[in-house]
Amino acid sequence: MKLLLAAVLLAASSFAQAVPDALRQSGASWTQWGSGEMSWFGFSLYRATLWVAARPSADLPANVPTALQLDYRRDIPRDRLVQTSLDEMRRLGASDTQLLRWKSELSRVFPDVKEGESIVGVHYPGRGASFYYRGRPSGEIADADFARLFFAIWLDPRSRSPGLRAALLEPPAL
Repeated sequence: MKLLLAAVLLAASSFAQAVPDALRQSGASWTQWGSGEMSWFGFSLYRATLWVAARPSADLPANVPTALQLDYRRDIPRDRLVQTSLDEMRRLGASDTQLLRWKSELSRVFPDVKEGESIVGVHYPGRGASFYYRGRPSGEIADADFARLFFAIWLDPRSRSPGLRAALLEPPAL
């Protein structure tokens, strides 16, 4: 019995440590929803983890903050992160006017990333998004349309990576 209790406590502490510092400091109770690997032509780019600021349930709540943690498996320059994000948002319906405005915003909040580093983006529905790099705030984009389309890159049914989308949206075990 003591061994079982110790295993449960160890698992709980490991899970608590898995919550990114940026989210832990927000004061909300974050739950890991799903996680998966993003690869391109056989090269692993990053591991994505979806966090939800709500108690676990069978469905992803629509109007609660969500966070996407990207743990990079390789170096990717800022310009590539920005351009890829803009290309995907264009494909999902963003206008040229929006993309022009968002390019400078993304350049401001995205760093060059190195293998082993993480970016966490938090989507506040109806409000915008906040970004964190190395556990510290890297900026906010106070535009609800931006946030909706940016997170749609991974979560929209038209995502280029349906397997990753399915892994992210897999409900947690209750």
